[in-house]
Amino acid sequence: MLNAIKSTLGSLMLWEMLKGMALTGRYFFAKKITIQYPEERTPQSNRFRGLHALRRYPNGEERCIACKLCEAVCPAMAITIESDQRDDGTRRTTRYDIDLTKCIFCGFCEESCPVDSIVETRIFDYHGEQRGDLLYTKEMLLEVGDKYEAQIAQDRAQDKVYR
Repeated sequence: MLNAIKSTLGSLMLWEMLKGMALTGRYFFAKKITIQYPEERTPQSNRFRGLHALRRYPNGEERCIACKLCEAVCPAMAITIESDQRDDGTRRTTRYDIDLTKCIFCGFCEESCPVDSIVETRIFDYHGEQRGDLLYTKEMLLEVGDKYEAQIAQDRAQDKVYR
């Protein structure tokens, strides 16, 4: 009987609504946490896995030795590599394609590379309007690597402690 009276009085006084309004009022005057994305950026980890890049040695030669480990380990089968032997006996890639529509950004390609050639950068704001726009060729990947080499090297140096 006492519970029924409490329930009836609570309904008449709209206690639940007052509690909800108090909660709303508390957050209404609190500092906003919304980020205005293009103008503001949130902090990123140096281990963020975004757009792929192929790196070069300091002398300008590409690092990839065409071992094809990244192609073999890729669970999404997004990497295609063709190679050829050069005059000096070393093997280098003639074709290195990554289909980003298939890629799941797992990082296995990066982990399997013995010469630290293929890396995933912090770049996440890229797009393609057609499917072919997200098929990155060797030249496109090398261009990304050249453009962001300083950031890639800095991230690798910070992460070296954990490898």
